[in-house]
Amino acid sequence: MAQERSARRPQPRLTQPLRQAWGQVVRTARRTTAEGLVVGTSGNVSARVADTVLVTPSGVPYDRLGPRDAVAVDLDGRQVLGTLEPTSELPMHLAVYRATDAQAIVHTHAVHATAVSTLVDELPAIHYMSGALGGPVRVADYALYGTDELAERMLQALRDRSGCLLRNHGTVVYGATLDQAYDRTAQLEWMCQVWLAASAVPGRTPALIPPDEMERAAAKLRGYGQPR
Repeated sequence: MAQERSARRPQPRLTQPLRQAWGQVVRTARRTTAEGLVVGTSGNVSARVADTVLVTPSGVPYDRLGPRDAVAVDLDGRQVLGTLEPTSELPMHLAVYRATDAQAIVHTHAVHATAVSTLVDELPAIHYMSGALGGPVRVADYALYGTDELAERMLQALRDRSGCLLRNHGTVVYGATLDQAYDRTAQLEWMCQVWLAASAVPGRTPALIPPDEMERAAAKLRGYGQPR
């Protein structure tokens, strides 16, 4: 039945903007495995082009994906491109696109971030790069993967933030581009690793950045980099 439904799906032409975005999605997904942020086909990546969302398919190794494997849905979740099934975490991706100005999303099962998600309700302010995500990174309460409940809890944790941890699950980070979303994801994993290392020292408590200093750092980070 799934094959019959796939055969009836509309198959619009893969336009140049969609082709470019799909290439970036695949490259970013491969990078998550190459750099150890996911194992196998876990995690997922998406990018928005107007009202179309290109997203990695469910259960397909990223090194096997090519231009003919492009998968896209509209903002209501209706598949408009491709015959492969979209990621099971599609509700989470669509929730972010509907609620924010995100143009790209990276979801991983990064080891240190996932470990931290089981220990605290918020990543302690161990480094000023928390400001790049809008402030201290919250942990969304656990819910079964691929569910609307998980998407709702994630949105609560993302309030005024561009990234969060998912309890016993991993990370969700968005940005204006896939490069930005990926870089923020890597920074989040690094901060989790730093906090775990510091907090593991017997008899010592890590120094944390006060809220007012974190706000100053966040403001300064908004102007970081080369002028556009």
